Amino acid sequence: MSDHLEIATLGGGCFWCVEAIYQDVQGVHSVVSGYAGGKLNNPTYQQVCTGTTGHAEVVQITFDPQIISYEDILYIFWRTHDPTTLNRQGADVGTQYRSVIYYHSDEQKAIAEKSKAETDASGLWSKPIVTEISPFTNFYEAERYHQNYYSQNPRQPYCMAVIDPKVRKFKKQFADKLKVPA
Repeated sequence: MSDHLEIATLGGGCFWCVEAIYQDVQGVHSVVSGYAGGKLNNPTYQQVCTGTTGHAEVVQITFDPQIISYEDILYIFWRTHDPTTLNRQGADVGTQYRSVIYYHSDEQKAIAEKSKAETDASGLWSKPIVTEISPFTNFYEAERYHQNYYSQNPRQPYCMAVIDPKVRKFKKQFADKLKVPA
C-alpha cells in the first residue's frame, strides 16, 4: 500500500450494499467486505450470522485522502444507510448489521465523532443516530463469494430489490464523487 493511502472501516448493514456504494467513489482504491469487532479469530459468514461472535459486517475502504477526504467518506456513509436503527438495516436484523465506524487513529476518531454530531444536529434523520464509533481491533476478509458481490450478481433478487435502488440513488445524489469510466 502506498504511503499516502488510508483505510476506513465501516459497517452499515449488509456489506454487499456498502461495498457497492464505495466501489464507485473517486479516490477509492479498493473495497473489501469482511468482519470486524468480534471476539472470534477468522470467523465464517455462518458464524457471524448467528449474532454470537460480536462481529459486524463491514467494508475496509482503502482511499487516497488527496482525492477524497475521510470526512467525505463519512458524509457518504451517513446518507447511504439508516444510522438510526439499532442492529438492523431494512429486513437485515442482528448485531452483525449494526451501523459502526471503526477508527484507525485518534484523528479518525475525532473526525467521526464530529461528523456524527453534525449529521445528528442537521435534521437529516428524524431519529437520533445510534452508530457505534469504536477503535479498530481486527478485520477478517469475508469469503471470496462475498467480494464484489453486486457487480458480479446484479440479477440476484436481493441485489435487484435492495442494492440496485440504493446504488441508483447514490449515483444521482453523488454524481460529483463518482469515478470517471475508463
